[in-house]
Amino acid sequence: MTAIRTVILLASASAMLGACGGGGVFNRDRPDEFAVQRQAPLVVPPDFTLTPPAPGAPRPAEGTASQQALEALFGGPAERSEIETSALDRAGPAAPGIRSQVGDPDTNTVAKGRVTRDIIAAPEGDGASAQALIPS
Repeated sequence: MTAIRTVILLASASAMLGACGGGGVFNRDRPDEFAVQRQAPLVVPPDFTLTPPAPGAPRPAEGTASQQALEALFGGPAERSEIETSALDRAGPAAPGIRSQVGDPDTNTVAKGRVTRDIIAAPEGDGASAQALIPS
């Protein structure tokens, strides 16, 4: 009787440990729930002679989820004011290689002075130890 109990105990223990393997219901491939985007509702086109889109091609009426989010947040491109347009016209077009020329040691720069350097080098803080000097 003891041998039969030992065999049954070993068989049940191995069956229980076998259930702990990685091939169960909880270890399947799932879609990424953050990569799924809502599809626009189907619309019947007013012109029935249109050719159907190619399979897998993006829909022309909608963009990506990031473009839709930017459109919802900022409302699309804003028109420039008269002052902004005037400033851009006076500045003229930017040189194509301006980003590589900025770090060039031969590029002329304007010294902003001691006050600007002091402001930039000021330590961060809540201003509890700040002092105001009023020239008399």
